[in-house]
Amino acid sequence: MTSEFYRNIVIATDGSENTQRAISYGIEIAKLSGATVHALYVVDTSSFSSIPMSSDGGWEAMFEILKKEGQSAVSAVKQQGKAAGVEDIREIVWEGNPSAAILEFAEKNNVDLIVLGTLGKTGLDRFLMGSVAEKVVRSSTVPVMVVRSGETS
Repeated sequence: MTSEFYRNIVIATDGSENTQRAISYGIEIAKLSGATVHALYVVDTSSFSSIPMSSDGGWEAMFEILKKEGQSAVSAVKQQGKAAGVEDIREIVWEGNPSAAILEFAEKNNVDLIVLGTLGKTGLDRFLMGSVAEKVVRSSTVPVMVVRSGETS
């Protein structure tokens, strides 16, 4: 069964276990509708400018680590989607401000639905992911599904 309702779905991930429920929901919707999944990880370069770093290549090394983490995160979404029977899954690693990048990607790629979680990794990351979800919900011109992680803390 395919649907014209959802043709392009963005599943935004930060690679954490807390986003797993959102990934599962997004994949299930894609499977039911026959949609293309865009697994999107955004390397948050907006936070780089606020942290002092020596000029000995520290930024470049940190950026490369985050890019590899992002590639791993979107690859995991692709593997999960393929295992569930979703045929078209694209892996995207962007850089910038996460909420702005998610919205920009959705606009440029005719996205019908954005799926993301409410909690990031831990501590400040948890707060920031909640902030990302809120900004996306407030500014998106397409439907947004925000999935709670299942954590109660």
